[in-house]
Amino acid sequence: MSAAGARSFEDHVQPFQIEAPGLRGRLVRLGPAVDAVIAAHQYPPAVAGQLAEAMAMAAVLASGLKYDGIFTLQLQGDGPIRLMVVDMTSSGDMRGYARFEAERLTGPMRTTEGPVPRLFGSAVMSFTVDQGPGSERYQGITPLEGATLSECCHAYFRQSEQLQTAIQLCATDMALPEGGRRAAALMIQRLPLAQGADPEAAEDDWRRAVILMSSARSTELLSPELAPADLLFRLFHEDGVRLFRTRPLRQQCRCSRAKVERALRAFPVDELLAMREDGLLRACCEFCKAEYVFDETALAALGATAADERST
Repeated sequence: MSAAGARSFEDHVQPFQIEAPGLRGRLVRLGPAVDAVIAAHQYPPAVAGQLAEAMAMAAVLASGLKYDGIFTLQLQGDGPIRLMVVDMTSSGDMRGYARFEAERLTGPMRTTEGPVPRLFGSAVMSFTVDQGPGSERYQGITPLEGATLSECCHAYFRQSEQLQTAIQLCATDMALPEGGRRAAALMIQRLPLAQGADPEAAEDDWRRAVILMSSARSTELLSPELAPADLLFRLFHEDGVRLFRTRPLRQQCRCSRAKVERALRAFPVDELLAMREDGLLRACCEFCKAEYVFDETALAALGATAADERST
């Protein structure tokens, strides 16, 4: 594998525009970020595969929004996977985790169903954009409808009043060792018609672009040896494809001891002391599995700080 090929699968978003039909799109590739999230939790391959695709989906959706804050994708259902959360900051920091019932993953499941109904059951999908204090929080909630996460995305965009959208999601086998786990997303969106444009011709252009996008095989989207520019040129060169500046992504958790201490100060000291095991209170981040340990002295100090804050 060449050095250029190895670099082609760094965590990033590649925005592009298809000139002739007037379409825009984004190609997301995730390698190290997927590896970092999966390695921290040692998820079963079935769970890890859905989480990897959810990370790619969150990245491709968030990267098309103008926001300064945190975009969160959440999938919640009554299947073996109870909850899946991926979020991404406007600067490109990503993280994700899943809660699941391991015993239900090994039980009998109908193989005729797709991975989404089989693993999530009856579920909902929500998108949240939080730009911090003083800004209105946006949230959209929709049933998780489809056999795959790609189909669920299509269903969401069909039901919303947003731009016509086509999306393709894929991930490698999550049983592969570190370095071989990757995910990708390819999305195109139809821009509003220009004044005087022919609606029928625009519709034909859209259908053709969707067919071309659908011709991209998962092996191509996930290949470290095929650079994003080469892949997009193969698909859309006849109509002209313009690439914009690549945006880097990275796995980065936002947890810290200071944030954990701030959360613990909301509890009375007596309750914190009652939470201890073997004399220690342990708080674990669900995203990155970092553990923060507090002994009796540290908990007493938190209580004193909380009392001072309440008195001021």
